[in-house]
Amino acid sequence: MKTADIREAFLSYFERQGHTRVDSSSLVPHDDPTLLFTNAGMNQFKDTFLGLEVRDYNRAVSSQRCVRAGGKHNDLENVGYTARHHTFFEMLGNFSFGDYFKREAINFAWTFLTEELQLPKDKLWVTVHISDDEAAQIWVDEIGVDPNRLSRLDEDNFWQMGDTGPCGPSSEIFYDHGPDVPGGPPGSPDDDLDRYIEIWNLVFMQYNRDSAGVLNPLPAPSVDTGMGLERISAVLQGEHNNYDIDLFKALIAAAAEKLDVEDHSHTSLRVVADHLRSCAFLITDGVLPSNEGRGYVLRRILRRAIRHGNKLGATEPFFASLVPALVSEMGTAYPELVRQEGAIIKALASEEEQFARTLDKGMDILEQALASLDGNQIPGDVVFRLYDTFGFPVDLTNDIARERGLELDIEGYEAEMQAQRKRSQESGSFQVDYNNVINVAGETEFLGYGDVESTAKVRGLFVDGDARTAISAGDSAVVILDRTPFYGESGGQVGDTGYIVSDSAKLEVRDTTKAQGHHLHHVVVIEGELASGDEVKAAIDASLRTRIKANHSATHLMHEALRQVLGEHVQQKGSLVDADKLRFDFSHSEGLTAQELQQVASIVNQQVQSNGEVLTQEMDMESAVAAGATALFGEKYGDEVRVLTMGTDRFSVELCGGTHVSRTGDIGIFRILTEAGVASGVRRIEAVTGVGALADIAKADQALAEVCDVVKASPALAAEKVSNLRKEVRDLEKQITQLKQKLATGAGSDLTEEAVQVGDTNVLATVVDGADASTLRQTLDHCKNKLSSGVVLLAAVEGDKISLVAGVTKDLTDRVRAGDVMKEFAGRVGGKGGGRPDMAQGGGTDVSALKPALADLPEWVSERLGG
Repeated sequence: MKTADIREAFLSYFERQGHTRVDSSSLVPHDDPTLLFTNAGMNQFKDTFLGLEVRDYNRAVSSQRCVRAGGKHNDLENVGYTARHHTFFEMLGNFSFGDYFKREAINFAWTFLTEELQLPKDKLWVTVHISDDEAAQIWVDEIGVDPNRLSRLDEDNFWQMGDTGPCGPSSEIFYDHGPDVPGGPPGSPDDDLDRYIEIWNLVFMQYNRDSAGVLNPLPAPSVDTGMGLERISAVLQGEHNNYDIDLFKALIAAAAEKLDVEDHSHTSLRVVADHLRSCAFLITDGVLPSNEGRGYVLRRILRRAIRHGNKLGATEPFFASLVPALVSEMGTAYPELVRQEGAIIKALASEEEQFARTLDKGMDILEQALASLDGNQIPGDVVFRLYDTFGFPVDLTNDIARERGLELDIEGYEAEMQAQRKRSQESGSFQVDYNNVINVAGETEFLGYGDVESTAKVRGLFVDGDARTAISAGDSAVVILDRTPFYGESGGQVGDTGYIVSDSAKLEVRDTTKAQGHHLHHVVVIEGELASGDEVKAAIDASLRTRIKANHSATHLMHEALRQVLGEHVQQKGSLVDADKLRFDFSHSEGLTAQELQQVASIVNQQVQSNGEVLTQEMDMESAVAAGATALFGEKYGDEVRVLTMGTDRFSVELCGGTHVSRTGDIGIFRILTEAGVASGVRRIEAVTGVGALADIAKADQALAEVCDVVKASPALAAEKVSNLRKEVRDLEKQITQLKQKLATGAGSDLTEEAVQVGDTNVLATVVDGADASTLRQTLDHCKNKLSSGVVLLAAVEGDKISLVAGVTKDLTDRVRAGDVMKEFAGRVGGKGGGRPDMAQGGGTDVSALKPALADLPEWVSERLGG
């Protein structure tokens, strides 16, 4: 059976057993801060197991894409060197949410393996937790497993997703590869060898482990299972190594053909094939290479793959070109891979090109360090420099070290990293984390969608994180109210400002944030005293809110416009919306052209002019997705979400909790200010609306008027006039360069006539007036050609800066080297330099020493030539 057939057989079998087929969730677990990446099939069902979420089914089956390449679950350094480690893998799983338990789970697994897949029963070995007599009894008495093929284990058979969360005893199923393969059964001294391979883990979810380590019974016993698709494919295809299954054979063949490698079992080909899958699927799920978090893990994986391609002889970018082979293998099961193919290729190609520029330099540094290595440990400062300067992830350097029987000085590296962190620490003032401070019950009721002011009662007062019963004039404090019109900063929208007034005090609100379900009003007490329990009037700065709303709504319109112009791969990567402008970061691998920017602005302004109604609806997440709402990358949403629809024909439909205009026409006008890259694969647009846009138009008109005045042309002809002037300037610059070259290379005089004889050798040392660096090099070539045999040192002076070039004809380089000439004479004029035996460059700053130095060249050459 092919891997794709096995995946479908598993899903179809459990559908026939009453399970709902559930799509794989994203590799980015947006709603679980405890995980870097989705690493198990049960991740998306965690809240269901905890009883926090109720679904309309109690049995599920899925094939979940998983990544283990960072944090606690990190297999990266083993990938390519072992038979079964991967950064990306698929986990087949069936789940019960309080429906069936051990008996049914065991029966389902045994039936699927022995009847659907027809694995020999005598090839299967099972394990249970030492305390789980019930599971052992089911296996032996009901399934009929030979007791001699059952092991009771302790830690290996108690499953948990992390330090906290759902957990419970498990029962594993192993496949016996036979006596020809070394190793013993589970629980034996040599069970870590390869004869017995775990293929399926049945977890009997009974507990939730809290932060104190206490096991609390779950609301209803449940089942979570996981079977690695790659492992079961290897078993069914008669292979002992996962990299020999059909899926990997195809990817390895594509890489081998691209890199012209005959040995398809090469470790580096396996690394490339594995890493291709993880990189492509991470990009599909919105992750892009960067220097932090998930993006950095992606960059580590990608650069490791590139380096292994380099080991195989790659001299040109290759990795991105393998994506079509992956899409061909897995696109049917994961259509999002097909939709994002172009974006994946662009992102990989961009990162590959970026790393290629530093890979050779970094390897040179490493080779130099290894050449002078005393012992078998690469110093920490070298590891750090490779990371900090050349972008070598530590595990990539460790990969190279392992190949050469070396290890890394990790302690030294960490010390260098700590020193860098200390250097880069901001000198800003200490900020209180109010999430760990607030002890006010309930939540603040937000009234700001409809009201700009309201009455309220003071629920809490804090100064520098300390709770107070009252605050007075001059205090900087945080005020919590029972209700408020002030929007707390979130979703990219800044917090509101304004005033809070009581009978005895007036406070200026300078910012509003959120913590623990409360709106935190950051205030300065202007006059009087405010006490906890006081009645107040809270009023936002309505004029600023109006401008913020316009900018926020324009951000949504621009997001959709970008998707229409550039493609569906565009995803929000961050935003900032305030009263003055909007800033929007999005995934795209290259800069936008002037035409694309004009298209985006035009589309947005068309929607503004249509003056369509802006609608907001509260609904559950499933209904929102069904309605076509776009969820923003990295945001966490509750059971009830706010769906914002704006523009003609439902132009933009997104989940958003921010404040917005009532009609698109309220935006007034939209204008893009700048577009630039902020990270690999991430672009940023800054724009303005309304009065801000009008002010920018007026500013641009003024600048154009000034240009027209300078070039003496009308606005319609100004661009043509400036273009003509630029051409004239370029022509004049070219003429000046040509004149300098003629002057330097003998127009009117021949510099080589200044050469002196040192034995049979010509020696020329002189200043070339008016020459730049390029002219000096051309003059050097001219002089060397004309002298046939000789040593030349030329200088040019501009202010207090001296430029030097030295040349030696090839017949003399075995006795006199240009690099040595440069080192000697650049040093005499307070500088330095170096280069090849036949040509070198340098400079200095001691103009007074130049002529004496040049005069000494003949004697210096004479000493080198032996008299």
